[in-house]
Amino acid sequence: MGHFDDKAELVAEIFSRYPHTPQGRRSALMPLLREVQDAHGYVSDTHLHEVAALIGTTATEVRSVMSFYSTYSAVPTGQFHLQVCSTLMCALAGSDELWDELVTRLDVQPGEVSADGRFSVQRVECLGSCGTAPVVQLNDLGYYERVTRRRCHDLLAQMQQGVTPAPDHQVPMTVQPNGQQVTAAGQVAGRSSSDLTRLEAQP
Repeated sequence: MGHFDDKAELVAEIFSRYPHTPQGRRSALMPLLREVQDAHGYVSDTHLHEVAALIGTTATEVRSVMSFYSTYSAVPTGQFHLQVCSTLMCALAGSDELWDELVTRLDVQPGEVSADGRFSVQRVECLGSCGTAPVVQLNDLGYYERVTRRRCHDLLAQMQQGVTPAPDHQVPMTVQPNGQQVTAAGQVAGRSSSDLTRLEAQP
């Protein structure tokens, strides 16, 4: 059974955010992918084809969008998905050494999940916290900043006990199910999709 087979109301709500045109339907790609990612932890090939069919495009196009954004994963992830910033400022501050420490201690490589199901790792592009490099993001929860080798060991020790260490900062912006963007401080950014005036095709 497909992920959306019993979610007709949800699919209709997502499509309602966009114009009723072929292009508008394709605009629903990212929220549909987000729905699958949130539910399963990754977007399988089966779900990728399901999303492509829903929006009327090819699996290749869906895969190309997924590959551009590190927020989407095409492989299963662990309970603790650690994303290490690999851009210049973090690299200068030691993110390469931090990465080596993580993959060695956890005995896991990108695309793999540790034997206990707890950990997966990924290199990502700039996380926007260059002044506190090196930075590690945990799932979609938040950032650990200035992560030294000792701090890395302390964080992993807690996670190995099933404890989620409080991040130094939450992810700056999250998207609610209705499409509303909310800052880490709980402030609404912009307007909800339900407040917008629907665009209609001109005759």
